[in-house]
Amino acid sequence: MTTNQEVLIDVKLKAAEWLTEVYDEATQAEVRRMLGNEDPTELIDSFYRDLEFGTGGLRGIMGAGTNRMNIYTVGAATQGLSNYLKKVFADLPEIKVAIAYDCRNNSRLFSETSAEVFAGNGIRVYLFEDLRPTPELSFAIRELGCQSGIILTASHNPKEYNGYKAYWDDGSQIVSPHDENIIVEVSKVKAADIKFNGDKNLITILGGEMDYLFLEKVKTVSISPEVVQRQKDLKIVYTPIHGTGVRMIPAALRAFGFTNIINVPEQDVVSGEFPTVISPNPEETAALEMAIAKAVEVDADVVLASDPDADRLGVAVKNDKGKFVILNGNQTCLVFIYYIIRKRKESGKLKGNEFVVKTIVTTELIAEIAQRNKVDFYDVFTGFKYIAEVIRDLEGQKVYIGGGEESFGFMPADFVRDKDAVSSCALMAEIVAWAKDEGKSLYEMLLDIYMEYGFSREKMKYVVRKGKSGAEEIEQMMITFRSNPPKILGGSKLKLVKDYEVNIAKNILTGEETTIDQKTTSNVLQFFTEDGTKISVRPSGTEPKIKFYFEVAGNLTNRADYDAVEKQADEKIDAMMKELDL
Repeated sequence: MTTNQEVLIDVKLKAAEWLTEVYDEATQAEVRRMLGNEDPTELIDSFYRDLEFGTGGLRGIMGAGTNRMNIYTVGAATQGLSNYLKKVFADLPEIKVAIAYDCRNNSRLFSETSAEVFAGNGIRVYLFEDLRPTPELSFAIRELGCQSGIILTASHNPKEYNGYKAYWDDGSQIVSPHDENIIVEVSKVKAADIKFNGDKNLITILGGEMDYLFLEKVKTVSISPEVVQRQKDLKIVYTPIHGTGVRMIPAALRAFGFTNIINVPEQDVVSGEFPTVISPNPEETAALEMAIAKAVEVDADVVLASDPDADRLGVAVKNDKGKFVILNGNQTCLVFIYYIIRKRKESGKLKGNEFVVKTIVTTELIAEIAQRNKVDFYDVFTGFKYIAEVIRDLEGQKVYIGGGEESFGFMPADFVRDKDAVSSCALMAEIVAWAKDEGKSLYEMLLDIYMEYGFSREKMKYVVRKGKSGAEEIEQMMITFRSNPPKILGGSKLKLVKDYEVNIAKNILTGEETTIDQKTTSNVLQFFTEDGTKISVRPSGTEPKIKFYFEVAGNLTNRADYDAVEKQADEKIDAMMKELDL
């Protein structure tokens, strides 16, 4: 067993390597400061492990050290990615990459560092002149015929963090086998191997011309331009929460034809400090408080928000009591899919070869809407890279018309291959305009969807178990659920168990087993009961948590009954949490 003293000795040895001439003076000074501190906590946190290049790239706290985001860990990631690109695309006369960055502290520095490392490896670089949304980076990769791309962002993490997301030539985040292969290459890189000083002639700066091309594509997402024209003065409050959506999302709304876009001046300030919020996450009510206050002040029709890299969107609308409420990610995704399918059907654009995609923990009502309207439907693991993978597999055979997940992400078109808050905010405004044109609010439209296709209520529960013993406890929970699944949940018999670790679905009532069609496996269990309840269980891959996703089905026959039906569903979910000892 490793003692604290042994850990400290190892950490000091690793830190000493950062006092050599390979590292710049500012970094060395920071390391010397930590070594001279009587309290070794910061030193240990910064050096006790290497910041891992995982399947989604890097994400970590900024600072000096092997376990921090800095020019050396970013440089190593870029060097490893460069090495891999040169192997895979050795037959190309020129390898090209695109680079974008968000509003976070050091994002520009890290993007410029990465550009020089790519150039140092003879790779052509297209670097955005200023901060840009993640979806525009995905678009640019495809538009420029790049083999890869990166964006410097930590999404909606706290301000101390930054991150590095890597993309492949189709504009999607990297999937197997490339993700594992790049991890191997990155792990081989030492600081002395990083080619920091590349030929600047290989770096091309991207500006307004790419914005124009992107916005021209975003305009094609509009399904009912005539509705927008009738409702062009719709009152839209939008907040970028200090992030990259600040220019592009209002521009997208204007491109659709909307003229009454109301901002929240304090949150239009681009800042990696996120001065007006604790967390820049549109999933959290507190992040939208200022925008909702503005909406109340101007009597807005809708509140739209995006996270720092403008891939997730938040939506708030007035309920039947005139109070603004935030739609959850399942509801947002549901509204999008309903509208897209309905309007395509009405206009004769539903030809029979369309498909939609959702993640396995997202509401089953999306599958219900697709199937009832004879639209093909696919379920994938959590992450838009898996949605993009389905699109890639079906390229030229079927037409993608929408896909999303419960964590506030949607992708309405395939010219972007990741979450896209730019297109999604514009399309959501159009949906609000269409509902208004029909004499209803977005909230009433949602209730009408529940009345037509069935009601569902979703909740998530995290159970935190820290340390080695916590990890073992989480592992044992999954073993127990697999070997001894609950027989009754919420008063309803268990009907089906899906185990994605082996990709087998077992009918508990008949004993019949069928294969689940997934390319890879994942440590996820799902329980389905006779009354339509779904519970998904999965350990977090990045945190000491196990996550439980509850979905309860029901019936809503009248808008006026919504509160009572929702309350009943909440009580059922609470009861199931008690049954599972959560």
